[in-house]
Amino acid sequence: MQQDEVAARVRQVIDAAGVSAREFARRIVIDPSKLSRSLNGTRRFTAAELARIADIGAVDVGWLLGSASGAAVAASPVRSASAPRPPVPSPEGGRPLQIVRETVRLIAERGFHAVRVADIAAACHTSTAAIHYHFPGRDELLEAAVRWCMDEDTRRRADATAGTRHAGDELRLLIELQTPRTEQQRRQWCVWLDLWAEAARSTTVGRLHGEYYRQWRGTVADVIRRGVEQGVFRPVDADGAALALTALIDGLASQVLATEPDGRDDGVPGTGAQAMHDALIAHVDACLTAPTAD
Repeated sequence: MQQDEVAARVRQVIDAAGVSAREFARRIVIDPSKLSRSLNGTRRFTAAELARIADIGAVDVGWLLGSASGAAVAASPVRSASAPRPPVPSPEGGRPLQIVRETVRLIAERGFHAVRVADIAAACHTSTAAIHYHFPGRDELLEAAVRWCMDEDTRRRADATAGTRHAGDELRLLIELQTPRTEQQRRQWCVWLDLWAEAARSTTVGRLHGEYYRQWRGTVADVIRRGVEQGVFRPVDADGAALALTALIDGLASQVLATEPDGRDDGVPGTGAQAMHDALIAHVDACLTAPTAD
């Protein structure tokens, strides 16, 4: 497609936004003089600029470039200048965070390798070019999703246990947080299960996976260590006890996820969330809790 035709379509997007070229340049983070030269045909739009224009204007980059992939939206990609629409509001937390959140949701529902960039773009109501602008490849997108899950999990634990002084109570709170009772908790575990499989094949995800589990086991070990100091727990090796407990949590959770939410699998009683919780508490009582004096 000729440069002047691309410029003409960008003008349509600007007109439909109902703002000045200077304001539109601010929204797509480009110097107004560069936008002016591109619209006048003395400068080419870069791929990143076209991605941002498509994102802000809610059009397909293919249409801007006149490619076949954009033909379906070419008839009416934007409203006419006589009926301008308000600018598309930015998603809460910004576009990258929205992309990551939707990626995590789709991974939980379908599994990472079944999620296409087009699916993520559709969920975010944007173009695939906008996704690639923020995350050039699937590896970068997966890494961002893993980091977000790690940060969210750490934040939830910190919020739930803030102010808890009794180590036994804190350990039970951590166990409750890891028990997939709600739909949200089950989705979170589905993502983790998918990431485990990916970690076995990906150096980057494997490294992140290792970082997270060192942090998670360290948290549990610190609680057990404090419990020993408080006389709540027996004098055990805190690191070894944390390794055993977290491994038991992971194994039981994978069984819970393999059953229906009510804990039944094909009509046969399975490992439900409550059964998992009871087994973990029984393990803590049998292996960690200090005997009380009669």
